[in-house]
Amino acid sequence: MTDFGAMGTWLAPIGSVQPLPVDQPALRERLRLTVVGVGLALLGLPVALALGILSIISVPLGLAVVGLALAWAVVPATELLAGLHRRVSGTLLDEEIPAGYAPTGDTTGFLRPFLWLRDPARWRDVGFLWFSATGGFVLSALPALLLTAPVIHLIGAILDGGVFWWLLVLLDGPMLLTWWLVTPHLARARALAERGILGHSRVEQLEQRVEEVTAARTETLDHSAAEVRRIERDLHDGAQAQMIAAGMHLGMAEKLVTSDPEAAAEKLRQARETTLSALAEMRALIKGIHPPALADTGLVGGIEALAFAAPIAVSVAADVPGHPPAAVESAVYFVIAECLTNVVKHADANRAWVKVEYVEGRLRAEVGDDGRGGADPNGSGLEGVRRRLSVFDGTISVSSPAGGPTVVTLELPCALSSQRIKPSSG
Repeated sequence: MTDFGAMGTWLAPIGSVQPLPVDQPALRERLRLTVVGVGLALLGLPVALALGILSIISVPLGLAVVGLALAWAVVPATELLAGLHRRVSGTLLDEEIPAGYAPTGDTTGFLRPFLWLRDPARWRDVGFLWFSATGGFVLSALPALLLTAPVIHLIGAILDGGVFWWLLVLLDGPMLLTWWLVTPHLARARALAERGILGHSRVEQLEQRVEEVTAARTETLDHSAAEVRRIERDLHDGAQAQMIAAGMHLGMAEKLVTSDPEAAAEKLRQARETTLSALAEMRALIKGIHPPALADTGLVGGIEALAFAAPIAVSVAADVPGHPPAAVESAVYFVIAECLTNVVKHADANRAWVKVEYVEGRLRAEVGDDGRGGADPNGSGLEGVRRRLSVFDGTISVSSPAGGPTVVTLELPCALSSQRIKPSSG
């Protein structure tokens, strides 16, 4: 099996290629792209070709033990090589090229090759191997050939002195000019080709997005049904029961108003207290559905109300030049409320902050604290937040190293309606 560890060390400069700033010499850029091409060419012809042949051979041998053993050696090596090329091409294009392999989960080693066989991403890797050994090899090796050929011609002319060599030397000028002109384009052409082969196709991206939206919609419907049942139960067990009790007190007061005025007055007092208690429960229930601060002052005002009510110091900095949709406002509000609640309960923090801004069609919010850190990004609380945001195609990320600080960042695409700017507050 090929020693990819040693080869990765030798090709370390390839994996660290970065887009060059415009103020660096163009000569250095072309020389670096040429070195990258040499490394990719050396990986392409011997390594990718061998893996491509072994990949094809392992399929008909899959019914035998030797085919499964071969697949266990070839597929991980191909994944490693394809991952290196994704990194290099993605860096040259200044974007990430996702792999998109199908999850294997806890599948046993004997059955895993059969899952690989059904995975379209694995077959894209096989196509990449043959491209890397053919057209990719030409695209990568041509700049090095154009650059080194003049040196070979000059050495040959000096050692041999023949007319043929000196005629080749006369062509070195146009050859170097060609190298100067085509090297960036050849490197980008290979990167684009590998992005097309190794990346997701448009159809696969749409299919994956449909699956995500369907799952999010199902979870949302289940959550909505559960919320409706909770509201019905709260109304039935709380406000409704108290209103019935108030009605009973009023009925008894009506009977006692002539025979025992003092007892009737006591029943009226009890009815009033019961009614006020029922109204308080209904207000709390309504607040859980749609907070009054959010309805009255909008998202920024609602966040400021949360910060004001928190038992620790919370600063709010907001720059939202408009009004998000009501559903997005509510989702962001409750997510921030959940984050602040977690800060108070678990972070052991002295202060927290909330930043909200609207940038390039996306509403971005950040909740941080100076607590002890170590928050679990995959905890049950954050998983519920992810489900709430996924309905709006939103994302959430958590940075919480040991010792803090903890920063929770969420983003949602949305459009703003009315123009409104809320000042920052502390």
